[in-house]
Amino acid sequence: MGIKDFAPSWFASVMGTGALALVSEAYSGKLPPLGKFAELLTYINTVLFFVLLVPWVLRWLRYREDALGDLRHPVICHFYGTIAVAMLVLSADYLFILRREFVAVVFWATGTVLTVFFALLIPYLMFIEGEIDIRTVTPAWFIPPVGLIVIPLSGSVIASTLAGAAREATYAINYFAWGSGFFLYLALFAIVMHRFIAHEPLPCGMAPAVWINLGPIGAGTSTLYALIKASDFVTVKEPFLVFGLLLWGFGIWWLLMAILMTLHYLRKLNLPYSLAWWAFIFPLGAYVSATFNVGTTFGINAITDFGFVLYWLLLAIWLVTGGLTLRNFAFRGSEQREAS
Repeated sequence: MGIKDFAPSWFASVMGTGALALVSEAYSGKLPPLGKFAELLTYINTVLFFVLLVPWVLRWLRYREDALGDLRHPVICHFYGTIAVAMLVLSADYLFILRREFVAVVFWATGTVLTVFFALLIPYLMFIEGEIDIRTVTPAWFIPPVGLIVIPLSGSVIASTLAGAAREATYAINYFAWGSGFFLYLALFAIVMHRFIAHEPLPCGMAPAVWINLGPIGAGTSTLYALIKASDFVTVKEPFLVFGLLLWGFGIWWLLMAILMTLHYLRKLNLPYSLAWWAFIFPLGAYVSATFNVGTTFGINAITDFGFVLYWLLLAIWLVTGGLTLRNFAFRGSEQREAS
């Protein structure tokens, strides 16, 4: 992994690992060892984040033109937001798993600023382009709105611990983030669906991106519940909770569609390993989290148990993707050493 060619999508591995940690903690009530596993994943994820941060920063310092070139690319540019979402996920890991509020607030504040920045910058760059080929449209376009939607995950709890103007401002940020992220997702969803229906399937290397749609659905449900439950000034909560249930229901359709599309690539086309495989992890993790939250909120054990089944699918895919990533990284590293 050379610094010049460092891909911004590497931070999707932090997003996915952090999501797995959160749902491991959530389901530790069913299987207590998952609590310790969640703690271990959080420590691993912290190291992973800072290891990846070094080449990310160095690339901007030493190869700025290449970094800017990626920022103008109609596909790669959307992955720049993964570093910000990774910080938000780490914030949730530290808040809900390790119970270290100060670290969680630092990650949340930094991640929020970067998320809003990329959620404005990337659409702006798309708006001022002369023309964008519809074939370059992928579900990766959902990453900026997903980042906005994830902000209330920790932000809602952080807001409830504050007082006065700070409390009001933090609540305002959370509602701005969820509202803008969700409706931006709806607008982009229509474009992505048009691309799916009117054009050929995604390139094989981008096939896992089909799963990204579970990200805004799952995260949108979980963060809406967190925000509404933490907002004392929202006295009528049931309509919002029911809306989350409906949003979760749509996720079942997309989960089945993502599975069918993945099987199509495996049987008819090809599904080669690439960093895009991390697109399996965070979206599915977000949906598992939503399933747990919906099930526990309404006391529907069948839904909670369904989420536990999906948890093991998530863990299996994380193990396979992580193993392939390590093997591919080690193989490329040996190739570079031999070439030198």
